[in-house]
Parts: sequence; structure tokens; C-alpha cells
Amino acid sequence: MVLVIDPQIAGISGDMLLSSLVDLGADKEKVIDGIKKSEKFFSDSTINKIDFQKIKKHGIDSLQLILEIDKHSHEKKGSEIKKAINDSTQNLGLSDKARMFSESCINSLISSESKIHGVPEDTVHFHEASSIDTLVDIVGITIALDDLGLFDEKIICMPISVGGGSVTFSHGTMSNPASAILEIFKNSHLKIKGTNADEELTTPTGACILANLTNTSMDYYPSMKINSIGYGAGQKDFEKFANVLKLVRGSASNLEIDSVKILETNVDDISGEILGNLIEKIMQKDARDVSIFHGITKKGRPTNLVSVICDDQNIDEIVDTLVLETGTLGVRISESTRFVVPRTNENISLTIDGKSFDIRYKKSSFKGKIDFKIEFDDLKNISNTLGKSIKETESLLRKEIEKLEN
Repeated sequence: MVLVIDPQIAGISGDMLLSSLVDLGADKEKVIDGIKKSEKFFSDSTINKIDFQKIKKHGIDSLQLILEIDKHSHEKKGSEIKKAINDSTQNLGLSDKARMFSESCINSLISSESKIHGVPEDTVHFHEASSIDTLVDIVGITIALDDLGLFDEKIICMPISVGGGSVTFSHGTMSNPASAILEIFKNSHLKIKGTNADEELTTPTGACILANLTNTSMDYYPSMKINSIGYGAGQKDFEKFANVLKLVRGSASNLEIDSVKILETNVDDISGEILGNLIEKIMQKDARDVSIFHGITKKGRPTNLVSVICDDQNIDEIVDTLVLETGTLGVRISESTRFVVPRTNENISLTIDGKSFDIRYKKSSFKGKIDFKIEFDDLKNISNTLGKSIKETESLLRKEIEKLEN
């Protein structure tokens, strides 16, 4: 199963995600009851009313959170909110994954404030996020995700709309997205995008929940069979678009889905030795793979196409290496979505001919069939140590590994 979170148009807030999860099929009464039970862990604020109601946003039938609270304080320490959330999820008997998720969400909020203001995390004070709204959002979403079994599913996030213009809050006015949003998304693989909406479309709570829920960002929907759709309405109304978050749940191939960057450049004036060295240097920068293809370009010129598969965080270093090592004047960058057979990295120790070896191998599973591939560096080392050919060594190791796997 796969869940697609689509905040491309209206962004995301905690209440929008909570409402869309309930609209998707999460047990509404279970969510409301869990939130009410958590109220006792958050002093100085009272929930007078909580419910979900169907409304239309620009003609889209969606679910909206109705929350009426009495706020008796305007500032709380981050550690107080964290304790209230942790006590709540523990009291509700949620799964380990659920409790870890809720704690990581509030940790992200606290960490972002700490880095922005240059203060220790245990002294961070919240202003806008200090009310019981934050607890309602994080605890309610955690209950809903756990109820739907989504912690065990593949979750994909489309590019996140953050809006534009400026935002005014307790620390004054600044350009949108605010520092907290940028800090939360900084170390994730999720993508943000600005729009001409002169509003904050993604809130810090919505950002921290997304960043802790998934690291998989895609520009397009994956190939999937749609099973259910949830629409969660925000509190604001906009003239040109519906302030609605869309969730799409369905079944997809049992292959995993990820996204990689493809770097390509043509070089036609360097030797094979330099190309061989280039491959080694690029792989040292943690590229996924490097390929070099021979070809013919304009005016019948022979060329070598260097193609590198890598992740976002490796791009700058690899581009630098390509330019410095080849002298190329340009590198093309594109993004590619992949279906990947699930695999795990395994380690075993074997004694062969009285010698002990640590062996690494990748094990994959697809449609009930299990296969594995031994790390070539280990295979080469064992082959040299035993004085056997690569082919003979591989056959020997495969037999030993198959015994352990069976």
C-alpha cells in the first residue's frame, strides 16, 4: 500500500492533515476520545468543543476540524509541551512507532526554535505553538495514523506549497516561508515551492509532521490503484483555490519507490585512464552508480557520455568532481523516479580453510523469490587470501550463505 500526501496547492497545517486522515477513514470517535483524554496533561487550557464537519471549499466536499478552546496562557516551554504529548501517547497505549513519531515531531519544533534563536533546547519557549492546538494536532494525527496502519506503509509527499509574501508573529515580520519552516525542512528530502498566495500556507506544525512522516518526495503521482481519498479543509478561505489538503491511498507494485538525480556530461578530449580515475573519484563521493557510454556527436566527433546516479545531498560535490577532473563546461541535471526491489544489507562470519572472514551481501526479495549478491570487494579479498579464482570462491560462499538462509 502507498499513501500520497498532496500539499501542492494549499500547503499543510496540523488540522488539515488531521481532518484529511479522518476523511480518509480514521476512526473519528477514537481520535476525538483520545484527544479529550490527553487534555488533562496540558494545564491552563480547556477544550470546550471538538468535532469534524463536512464543508465545501471552492466546491470541494471536505472535512474540517471544529475546535473551541479556552487558552489561559500565551507562552509555554517546549519541554512542557513535549512532556504533555509524551504522557498522552503513553496513556493512550499507542504503538511504539506512533509514540516515536509524536516525540520526533515535537522534537523537530523545539530543535528548529533552538537553532533559530541560538538558545539551548531545554530553554526554548513557544509563543504561537504554545496552546493546546499543538497537542491536539500531533496527538490526533498520531492516533489517526496508527488507526489506519500508515506507519507500516510507503508514504510519498508531493512538493509542498509554502505560499508567499510575509508573515507576522511574535518575533516581528519576516518573509514567508519563515525561519522555522526552512529549518524543519532543511535536513529532509522534501521539496517546497512558493506561490503567489500572499499567505503562510504551511505551518511549523504541519512542516514538522511531514518531515518526520516521510523522506520520499516525488513530482508526480506513482503508478497506483486508488482505494480511498481524504480531503482536509483549512480554516482560511482563498479566492483562487480551495484551501484543502488531499490524501490518496492505494495499492502499488510491491517494489519500493524512490527518486534519484541523474548527472550527465559529454567529454571528447580525455583519455581512458582519466575516465577510469573519474569513476573511482565519483564513487568515493557516495554516488549510486557511474556509467560511461561511447557515442558520436555533431560533425562526426567521437564522445564519451558520463552518466552519474546520485542523491540530492551529493550533487554539489559530484558536479565539482566532474568539472575539475574532465574540464567539461556543463553538467545536465535531471530527476528520475525508480521502482526498486526491496533489499537488505546482511553481514555474516564464515570460517573457510581455517581462516575467518566477514562477508557482506545484499539480499533481495520479490514475489516470494529471494536472491543475494556478495559484496565484490569481500569476494575479491577472500579469493586472493585463499588462492582461489573469483568464480570458485563465489560458488563456495553462495553454498554457505544458502545454508544459513534456508
